[in-house]
Formats: sequence, C-alpha cells, structure tokens
Amino acid sequence: MASNAAVPFWRAAGMTYITYSNICANLVRNCLKEPFKAESINREKVHFSLSKWSDGKPQKPVLRSDTPQV
Repeated sequence: MASNAAVPFWRAAGMTYITYSNICANLVRNCLKEPFKAESINREKVHFSLSKWSDGKPQKPVLRSDTPQV
C-alpha cells in the first residue's frame, strides 16, 4: 500500500537528516554576532580516540579530531 504522505524536502533533495541538520546548524552559527559566533564555532569541534584490536585486545588509542591540522 503506497502512502500519499508528503516526503520531507531534505529527503527529496537526496540528503540524510544529519546532513540537513548540519547545514542548518552552520547557517545559524554564521548568523551569530561576536562573541557568540566564536563560542559556537569552538563548541562544534569533535575529538575522539580510535583503537585497533589485535588478538582480542585493544592497542594504544590514537586521538583524532575532525578539525584540520594547522
């Protein structure tokens, strides 16, 4: 049975909801005035650790960041 419900425009554009929400968040951050703009840009940085496993045991974790290294 086909549904006649409206498809969200982000889905119709071929985006995932995460992609759509990231675009919206970047637009809002860019519209802010200082000092709120700088604070929000610093808050969006993501850091995580990555561990390789061998013989069922984790190796030393490597710290990563989504921000480009300068």
